[in-house]
Amino acid sequence: MPPPLRPSFGAEMTAQTVPRHVAAPILADDPALNAWLQDTARYGIAIVEGLEDRTSAGVDVAQRIGFLRETNFGTTFEVINKPDPNNLAYTSVALPLHTDLPNQEVPPGFQFLHCLANEATGGGSLFADGFAIAEDLRVEDPEAFRLLCDVPIPFRFHDPEADIRVHEPVITLNGSGEVIEIRYNAHLAGVFDMPSKIMPDYYRAYRAYMAKTRDPKYRLTLKLKGGEMVVFDNRRVLHGRDAFDPSTGFRHLHGCYVDRGEFTSRLRLLARPASGAKTV
Repeated sequence: MPPPLRPSFGAEMTAQTVPRHVAAPILADDPALNAWLQDTARYGIAIVEGLEDRTSAGVDVAQRIGFLRETNFGTTFEVINKPDPNNLAYTSVALPLHTDLPNQEVPPGFQFLHCLANEATGGGSLFADGFAIAEDLRVEDPEAFRLLCDVPIPFRFHDPEADIRVHEPVITLNGSGEVIEIRYNAHLAGVFDMPSKIMPDYYRAYRAYMAKTRDPKYRLTLKLKGGEMVVFDNRRVLHGRDAFDPSTGFRHLHGCYVDRGEFTSRLRLLARPASGAKTV
């Protein structure tokens, strides 16, 4: 069964009104699993509460959907402040809103961030509906929207172990003109290399989208607590965080990804009749 039509979210969604589901029923009960997946598909984001205090607890929930997606950062990853990082996520500085790994041929689908500790001053999590931003831009500045859909830009991650790069547009549409993917990460965008005659217009379009990511009306702000896990569509929902002071307490998130194909497959299987008969 396909999820209901997706409503956008913005600042009107709060830490209290974001969809919330409890881990234990999800792990034990298919109807609870289905209810959580439906909410996550509808809004692009949900929180799972009541996880056990172990790093694998979030993975257990993710694997109720399907296989984990492995990347050059591993099958799972730790979001902690550490020396000599190869990613800004592993620091205490503020992270502007972005999508993860747009440099991949197919960026990861749903991201899982399980909070084991968040005791430091600061470190609030930020989210914005990238589809809602794109749709508002389509209405307010059609030419900027068109350029972000039509012109591919370079995305690249490289360190001693990997050099992964693609050329893709910031906004991807399907054949019906619906927004289906956002690739936005200023730290992984390479030097723009489109023809010089469209360069000024493209910079203006890119800046127009960037300005909206900084507009409070699009932002959901919350501070995860130990035992909570935020789950969101990485190809729709932009995420970031406020800076934090590691001298004031420990902050530790444990993350993984499940691809969209696994997610939608599980939804379809859960929609099948109990007899196991096939559905269209």
